[in-house]
Amino acid sequence: MKIIDGKGLAEKIKLELKSEVEQIRAENGNIPHLAAVLIGDSPASASYVRNKVRFCEGAGFESTLIKKDESITESELLEIIQDLNENDDINGFIVQLPLPDHIDEHKVTMAIDPKKDVDGFHPTNIGKMVQGLDSFLPATPYGIMTMLERYGIETSGKHCVVVGRSNIVGTPMSILLSRKSNPGNCTVTLTHSRTKDIGEETRRADILIAAIGIPNFVCAGMVKEGAVIIDVGINRVEDDTRKRGYRLVGDVDYDDVSKKASFMTPVPGGVGPMTVTALMMNTLKAAKLKTS
Repeated sequence: MKIIDGKGLAEKIKLELKSEVEQIRAENGNIPHLAAVLIGDSPASASYVRNKVRFCEGAGFESTLIKKDESITESELLEIIQDLNENDDINGFIVQLPLPDHIDEHKVTMAIDPKKDVDGFHPTNIGKMVQGLDSFLPATPYGIMTMLERYGIETSGKHCVVVGRSNIVGTPMSILLSRKSNPGNCTVTLTHSRTKDIGEETRRADILIAAIGIPNFVCAGMVKEGAVIIDVGINRVEDDTRKRGYRLVGDVDYDDVSKKASFMTPVPGGVGPMTVTALMMNTLKAAKLKTS
């Protein structure tokens, strides 16, 4: 089995992005600038945003962090978004999810200028993606597509099974892999919590993408020999042997399934770093579009 090292690939792409940014700096000085809006004190969200800021620094990007208390009103957040939409110094920005219950995530997503929507969640970008038009792709699916391409994993004519139908990962992933492209040209089955005998579906997969949010959900009995396994899940499970009292596991039972897989992403160090990388690739793209 070959490990798909998302962390290592992210570092390689970061150097590539840094080289492009240095060229942009020499030509016109329009350095890609990413802003992140963080609401509340969620440790997971704060860690994710820190990783984004760190990546920006390593790739030569500029970054701005806007941190607000969980008590912020929806109208105040929408004002921040409008200011970012109108700020010519900001190429792209994200509003870190999840948001407090009193804020409508859909309304927030709709308020973001599609030209600065580097998370790729706005319906304008989703619609373009569905039609195969140039757009900002959702960051996690974009990162997965990049991994498949960089590792030379054949997708054309393969049967891909996606476990999970979220708008962030599962649904866009199924669309991207079914498109006439490389990677792509897969026959895709999208499974979810209402799928009858989900194991019967997953055992047919040449490529299995697990994004259901249940720790160790996929076991060896659900996977065929030689399958490519992409594990999107990041779940905390209690572990008294660890200093933090927990460990991170994916949606796939790594020790069990790795005995049958041909390629597999680890957790952590697999899809997660590539999600951040894809966000940066979208930000660089936004900066280039601004000057074109």
